[in-house]
This record gives sequence, structure tokens and C-alpha cells, in this order.
Amino acid sequence: MSNNDILKKLRVALSLKTEDIITICDLVGFKVTKAELGDIFRNDDHENFKPCGDQILRNFLNGLVIYKRGPRDEKK
Repeated sequence: MSNNDILKKLRVALSLKTEDIITICDLVGFKVTKAELGDIFRNDDHENFKPCGDQILRNFLNGLVIYKRGPRDEKK
């Protein structure tokens, strides 16, 4: 299973829109554009298909934790 498949399945399972994914990535300081996400979500035989790199998926997953749970509490 590719990173593209994982990101697509998470998007469907969590009912996320493209804007939601951009917001989630922004939570960890990772900038991704709507056009980049459009290329990632294309079929792999399309000419504008872009493979989802580990960095994009990693930052999305880290942002998803913050999005769902909230920011981490700092210990004193």
C-alpha cells in the first residue's frame, strides 16, 4: 500500500476536505498547496500524478494528532 493510498483512505474515513488537510498540515508548520494535494489524490496512471512522499504523510499524521486531540500539554 502506497502513501497515496493511505492518505486517500484516511481522507475518506475521516470525511476530510482538501482545506481540512491543508489546515492539519499547517498545525505542524508544514505548508502544502491545494494543487499539490490534487496531484497526490489523482490516479497513478494520470500524467499529473505525484507520489506522496514520506515527509508529507508524516507531517499530516503528526498534525492529525493535534487536530483530533489538541496541542500537547507542556510538563513543568
